[in-house]
Amino acid sequence: MAQPLASGSLDTVEPPRDCALCPRLHAFIAGWREREPAWHNAPVPTFLPPEGAGGVQLLIAGLAPGLRGANRTGRPFTGDYAGDLLYSTLARFGFARGQFEARPDDSLELVGTAITNAVRCVPPENKPVGAEINTCREHFFRPTIERFPALRAIVALGSIAHQSTARALGLRVADYPFGHGSRHQVGSLTLFSSYHCSRYNTNTGRLTEAMFTEVFAQVREALA
Repeated sequence: MAQPLASGSLDTVEPPRDCALCPRLHAFIAGWREREPAWHNAPVPTFLPPEGAGGVQLLIAGLAPGLRGANRTGRPFTGDYAGDLLYSTLARFGFARGQFEARPDDSLELVGTAITNAVRCVPPENKPVGAEINTCREHFFRPTIERFPALRAIVALGSIAHQSTARALGLRVADYPFGHGSRHQVGSLTLFSSYHCSRYNTNTGRLTEAMFTEVFAQVREALA
């Protein structure tokens, strides 16, 4: 059984704006800063509820920022289709409130929930490589999980986020396989997994709204 994670330092869990630990991602963002200087074009920070890290019981872990979504707006799952489905579902189950308008200055607030990505910088073609996933996990993703003392559940969106979450928790991935709707108990923490709520997955029928809703219904029940 994995041991509980220690409390992380709030000063070190967010990458600096010019983080260069992953040269390919750093160069990719630099190119987009020249093309779109008004965009965020930097590592996307974790989205926290108003009460801060201490009130977080649920963490949503995505793969990486979308080029014209979070990379543009600076807030996870904001500015592309994936956010429409995610935030409407969170609001339905009481994990968010306010109006989601796909921009970081809307009235949306999270309730006992935080949202982050396994890889904080936008990758070319939305495909981070193994070294980038590993680097971001050890420097930022693992410390992000550690910063939440009241954390009770994680929802990993997609197989890469699931695998990186499992490794961040000190687990053998083979013992905790990914599957849509899968649920693994890790001490007092429950790891839920879902197909990613991307437009591709919903357009192809790989993920339906009902399938996505059912995952969060289980999360709500587990936290009740």
